[in-house]
Amino acid sequence: MLSFLVCYGTGEGQTAKITDRIGGALAARGHDATTVDASELPPDLELETFDAVLVGASVHAGKQQPAVREFVRANRDVLNAMPTAFFQVSLSSAEEQGAEQAAEYVERFFEETDWHPDRIGYFGGALRYSEYGFLKRQLMKLIASRTISELPDADDAGDVEFTDWAAVEAFAADVASFVEGRLGVTPPEADGEDPLE
Repeated sequence: MLSFLVCYGTGEGQTAKITDRIGGALAARGHDATTVDASELPPDLELETFDAVLVGASVHAGKQQPAVREFVRANRDVLNAMPTAFFQVSLSSAEEQGAEQAAEYVERFFEETDWHPDRIGYFGGALRYSEYGFLKRQLMKLIASRTISELPDADDAGDVEFTDWAAVEAFAADVASFVEGRLGVTPPEADGEDPLE
């Protein structure tokens, strides 16, 4: 069994929801997964006690959360010496047309933090109209209309989710497989099984 830390930053909660799904997928594979909000990190958290670290952030106004950026900067040397992954949540990742912009956000983040994760995931976020005030709701509608070609119908109080949950599960499996391979660990779910049976 490997131990994974999944540290994340979230705006309206979609990145937290994705983090929970990733943590659940790692646990279902037989590993230990600890999820923690970057803005609520325990002062005694030691990254060296984990086998791998995943970092997730959402994008707002072209930037990831400052707490995530600070976490990566403060722990850059440790992160660069161990298996790591990064996942980003944004409206730009909701469609293929936004892939280039989403990649630019990630590249800028890596340049600013000098971190080089082994795996990168891009996930569509959500519009939480039910949580927005009037002005933010209007602004988000405008941004969404420019970003997403076929915006699903939703009234002002409805939420619209763009996350591809199968892609989230596949990302978690890919990261787990990569870390298992790099550390020479047989997946716990496969212990004692003959793969040819």
